[in-house]
Amino acid sequence: MYEFLSHRENQLLLPDDFFLPFGGKLSKENRWVKLARLVPWAHAEKKYAKSFRISFRGQKAVSIRVALGALIIQERLQLSDRETVQQIVENPYLQYFIGLEGYQDHPPFHPSLMTHFRKRLGEPVLREINEIIAVEAAKSIPDSDRDDEPKSGTKSKGKRTTKRHSTSEEDPNQGVLLLDATCAPADVAYPTDLNLLNEAREKLEEIIDTLHAPQIGRSRKPRTYRDKARKEYLAVAKQRRANGKVIRRAIGKQLRYVARNLQIIRNMASRQPLTLLSRKQYRDLLVIQELYRQQRMMFERKTHQIEDRIVSIHQPHVRPVVRGKAKARVEFGAKVSVSMVNGYAFLERLSWDSFNEGVTLIESVEAYKRRFGCYPKAVLADQIYRTRQNRAFCKAHGIRLSGPALGRPVQGEEATEQRRVARQDARKRNAIEGKFGEGKRRYGLGRIRACLAKTSETVIALQLLVMNLERRLRDFFVSWLNRLLSYRIPAFGNIFEV
Repeated sequence: MYEFLSHRENQLLLPDDFFLPFGGKLSKENRWVKLARLVPWAHAEKKYAKSFRISFRGQKAVSIRVALGALIIQERLQLSDRETVQQIVENPYLQYFIGLEGYQDHPPFHPSLMTHFRKRLGEPVLREINEIIAVEAAKSIPDSDRDDEPKSGTKSKGKRTTKRHSTSEEDPNQGVLLLDATCAPADVAYPTDLNLLNEAREKLEEIIDTLHAPQIGRSRKPRTYRDKARKEYLAVAKQRRANGKVIRRAIGKQLRYVARNLQIIRNMASRQPLTLLSRKQYRDLLVIQELYRQQRMMFERKTHQIEDRIVSIHQPHVRPVVRGKAKARVEFGAKVSVSMVNGYAFLERLSWDSFNEGVTLIESVEAYKRRFGCYPKAVLADQIYRTRQNRAFCKAHGIRLSGPALGRPVQGEEATEQRRVARQDARKRNAIEGKFGEGKRRYGLGRIRACLAKTSETVIALQLLVMNLERRLRDFFVSWLNRLLSYRIPAFGNIFEV
């Protein structure tokens, strides 16, 4: 059905052609007008159309300009689904950004469609769109503003030589690649074994009530001891500092209540089908069965570690990620590996299971070559990336990997030079740490509010896309300011010179 839509909806409309019933024209200098020219709508449309079936029945499909535009607005302004639609209705610039031909005072789509937009676009499509924007932007940065090897001289055998940005065959590598990984925490309550088991018990009690509803008046409902179990849970949960023995005893009791409820459900399922349950209840039942198995095994082994540990019944895909940070030693969400070139971020790997980010260096360097046509001069990364395999790969391709070389420490002037280069590398690598901070403080990377695994991945990719678009806007402003500062009036010289 989508292929039969008019492509006029996705064509870029000039600000002067946008109809305003109250008169006037849109400003060409507005940020949303400029952003509309930066997004590759045509490429996104080809990917978006694949999620639709050809049909002449049903409601008209929403165009990619509306879908992707609404998602960008939501992540840029950090709004809920309902508030996003409301802001679009109230702001003509946002209506122009999503491709409307004129101002309208009614919603262009229902807020519930935002979830479908996130599902249909998906993380792979947004990653491709982000690469188109970021690669073009990184290549267009002037040489004076590029991240490159230190331009101050480096000493070698007592002589001072100068490293320059070269495109010759002797030095084909260009640019600097920054690598790092972070965790995008999900919006879940801090999980404890006791709270998880209590939540599982309450959900199982609701399932038992649903299964017993047709038998009211015919048979007696199985006894679950829910009031007693609730009191025993609160007796420990309300304590400010419960010791380990008290918590373990409470976990054992909740495990036995959960096991009893699961057995009751099995007995009831043998007499009647589980079709009485809603989709959510049936999904929760499957998750709770696995949660009980894991908690039972950890309780018997007296440990808190197990493979694919479930930390949320509502979002069973979320996994604990040990980061060792000062704020929180363990975070709960997706682990994201990101590379950065000239201030633009690329999503290299996204996984709900924890992984060693050091293994992503080779694939990130190969992705750099695919994007820019050459290997980087240097890769700036922390210690976890400096494995022997990565060092050998970088040495074979003429890439300098940050950090001290293996072997006995050097002395004298060479040691002084290594410390100077290490300080420069640390200053340059701060850029990717700042990018993570920008994403977490301003664009919601510090708390992913989507619930499903697929939509959460879409949100993470969207946030990197929005950060790159904002960086592109800043680069436009800086280039415009530089041209203005360099403008000269023949009789007076530079207009800003005193």
